[in-house]
Amino acid sequence: IGVRLVGSEMCIRDSFLISVKSVPGVIPRILYAIAFVINRVYHKNEKAIVKKSGGTHMRIIIVRHGDPNYELDTLTKTGWREAELAAEYLSKLQVKAFYVSPLGRAQDTAGCTLKKMNRTAETLDWLREFEAHIDRPDVKNEKSICWDWLPQDMEKDLDLYDRERWNKTDIMRKGNVEEAYRWVCDGLDALLKKHGYERDDMYYRVNEPNHDTIVLFCHFGVECVMLSHLLNVSPMVLWHGLCAAPSSITSIYTEERRKGIASFRVNEFGSTAHLYVAGEKPSFAARFCECYGDGDRQD
Repeated sequence: IGVRLVGSEMCIRDSFLISVKSVPGVIPRILYAIAFVINRVYHKNEKAIVKKSGGTHMRIIIVRHGDPNYELDTLTKTGWREAELAAEYLSKLQVKAFYVSPLGRAQDTAGCTLKKMNRTAETLDWLREFEAHIDRPDVKNEKSICWDWLPQDMEKDLDLYDRERWNKTDIMRKGNVEEAYRWVCDGLDALLKKHGYERDDMYYRVNEPNHDTIVLFCHFGVECVMLSHLLNVSPMVLWHGLCAAPSSITSIYTEERRKGIASFRVNEFGSTAHLYVAGEKPSFAARFCECYGDGDRQD
């Protein structure tokens, strides 16, 4: 009942509690009572361990903003609920520092956590949504964000899948995508250097080993840019192969297998466990129709 999935923050115990509580009968109620007590003890012990040690490694947590009202650059009613539930989870962590995008929907999402924890966050301009625009092959007479392609267009240029060449293709060069990408990567590296890890080619030099946790509130596009830099892959693979639902939580931690040399590894991407345990369904934003003609968005 109190077991964690290895490498994940999703708690089996929480989903078990919800499942058992919903089943009628005396025995399920007894199991629920036992599980509830174990759950409370586990949470208490876990929080004490985290508070004492600060964690088991240096960790970056990336939180996408809640369900957005793009027109007003804030959150929908659902988005505010998602942000509050994310705050419930994040408030249990020992966080060294918070950072947030300057855009309203990210600021509002962060605000729920910051208010609950009585903390403040530093606003970093490069955490804004990745807004480099291009002339997408299938779109005429208007610019499109560079990270939303159709698969049949991507496969025509395999350089898009290459970590060194993806932003040097003709379409990307005309949109100054390389400069925008470098701006984000430089910002991330400067932040990590501040926290003891300095970029050296494809890995990081450990100047000050630590177990700090830092939290970044931002957006899906820029999240994939940061991950591509940390993992040394083309962001095109992440933009089109992954989807981070509103308020979802991504966790990346350091591995220093040889003294002074560290890499970053994702152990959780786009988790919505904080919604699941509260019985909330993740918002559809960021996704497209599963089957053509479903009625969900195609573009």
